[in-house]
Amino acid sequence: MPSAKTNAPMKKVPVTVLTGFLGSGKTTLLNHILQDKSHGMRFAVIENELGDIGIDQKIIQENVNEEVIEVMNGCICCKVRGDLVDALKRLYTKVETFDGIIIETTGLADPAPVVQTFFSETNNGEEALEKMYKLDCIITVTDAKYILERLDEEKPADAVNEAEQQVCFADKIILNKTDLVSDESELEE
Repeated sequence: MPSAKTNAPMKKVPVTVLTGFLGSGKTTLLNHILQDKSHGMRFAVIENELGDIGIDQKIIQENVNEEVIEVMNGCICCKVRGDLVDALKRLYTKVETFDGIIIETTGLADPAPVVQTFFSETNNGEEALEKMYKLDCIITVTDAKYILERLDEEKPADAVNEAEQQVCFADKIILNKTDLVSDESELEE
């Protein structure tokens, strides 16, 4: 973090939220981004896991020289959002070692609270994250074979359709696994 003596402006780090339903291919895409050196960027990765054991942490290629932080035992979009804020603040102390952050949410995540994390009015007026980070993009990976089913799922009145929220919040939508759809008319829907 820049010292008060220099009055240097804080570096605003771009953050990409990578979301999508379970099995859509988020971790595969993340691995591709981390292994492809043509973009010339270094990323810190925040992995959101629901269980006690980090499955995606084991799937992310070991030869990738990136910082990976796991937020365990809950969805960062609800129960443990404070852990996300803490992780982001800790990461900023190493800001010179990366060019951007990728947050991969669990497949059951509603991205709205993750997005709200970057705006002070939803952080009890605290502007620290807003000065450190800028929300750059929300990418939603969808499974071509199942996305329409997921979007049409009936949920209880007090529940959110996560797939619907993931698509609605997306800046970019990746239609993945198109090779698994045998009937091209399904793709046109």
